Order: sequence, then C-alpha cells, then structure tokens
Amino acid sequence: MREIVLDTETTGFEPEQGDRIVEIGAVELFNHVPTGKTYHQYINPERSMPQEAFEVHGLGDDFLRDKPVFADVAQAFVDFIGDAQLVIHNAAFDMKFLNAELSSVKRSSIPFDRAIDTLAIARRRFPGSPASLDALCRRFGIDNSSRTLHGALLDSEILAEVYLELIGGKQPDFALSVTQGKSDAEEGAAEWRPKPRPAPLPSRLSDSEKAAHAAFVEKLGDAALWKRQ
Repeated sequence: MREIVLDTETTGFEPEQGDRIVEIGAVELFNHVPTGKTYHQYINPERSMPQEAFEVHGLGDDFLRDKPVFADVAQAFVDFIGDAQLVIHNAAFDMKFLNAELSSVKRSSIPFDRAIDTLAIARRRFPGSPASLDALCRRFGIDNSSRTLHGALLDSEILAEVYLELIGGKQPDFALSVTQGKSDAEEGAAEWRPKPRPAPLPSRLSDSEKAAHAAFVEKLGDAALWKRQ
C-alpha cells in the first residue's frame, strides 16, 4: 500500500481570493514504512507575499522570484503522487489549494476521498485535547526541535512519524504482507502466528502465597475486584 504524506505552504488561506501555493513537500510510505523517496518544490506564486504568511514560513518575494511557477512543476508533482492515498494534517486546507492550482493549469482535480486527515484522526482519538502537529509531537515524544518555522518537507517528515503513531505505532504490520522475492522460510515466518498453549502452565504460587492472597481479598469485602464475576 503506497501512501504520500504531504504538506503545503501558501500565501494565505483562500485560493478563491488569489492565494497560491509556494512550497510542496511530500514523503512516500509503503506499507506504513518510509521508503526514503521525497518530493520537494518551492514555487513562484506570481504575487507578493503577505507579511502574516511570511512570518509563518519565512518564504519571501526575493527568495521565490526565481523559482518555477506551478505550471512548470505540475507534471512532476502529479507523477510523484500517482494514485496513492494522501496523508495530510487538516486535509481540507491543502486539498483546496492543490485542486485550485491543478485547475489553473487545466488538470484534473484530486478526489477528496483520497485524503486521510490526521487532524480528524487525532480529534477522534483524543477528544478535547490540542491536535496541532506540535501538540501531537509532544504527545508522542517526537523531536520537532528543528521546526522553528513551518516548512513543507520538514512538516511532512514529522507528520509521517505522527501518522504512524496515530494508527498504532511504527510498522504496525512489520511489512509482513510483502513477500515478493522472499524464500520459502521467510514466507513461512511471515505467516506464523502465535497459537494457544495445548495445556495451561502450572501456577507458580505456593500454597502459603495463595492463602495470604485469599485472606487479603477477604478483608476488602464484597466490593473487591477479585470477587467480581
């Protein structure tokens, strides 16, 4: 299963009001494991950068002036994401910008159901708790000390770690579903699953320990946890 963890930086909040993408960063996962393949592109938005946006990502007019416009990088971007699922934090924001840019160069939009929204996942898992990328890094103990400003590629790399924690930890299936080119022994190991013991192990408690525990439980009364059925 191929997934692309993706982030954008923009000139503002509303593409319908003329705001544009100025940076795209993306990280490839295969079976929830980073492959090392990335996509990173700065883009000339063909407009001036508002001060409020500059303070977020630090990408100014002078830096972006010689960068390619979106029309020149659209094909490379589309080729990189292919038909993979997109993993995005606050997917509605990035998707509306990506589709606005694609529409501007007469390309097909990306269906919204291709996006996995990690913000929505975090809010379901931790209702009432902060769900920003920085807050999730603190929750999962992920180092984001280099994130002094927003940057699309860095944020994608951090989001990939957050996403894997949100869905149950790194390499949740240990990539065992991939068996191409493996030996029979490796395939057998991948298919192995633990089975119940044919007979339970004997208790390691002595009679005196059992008696002491029973006396302790009796002192707790009928509400004791061990008396519940």
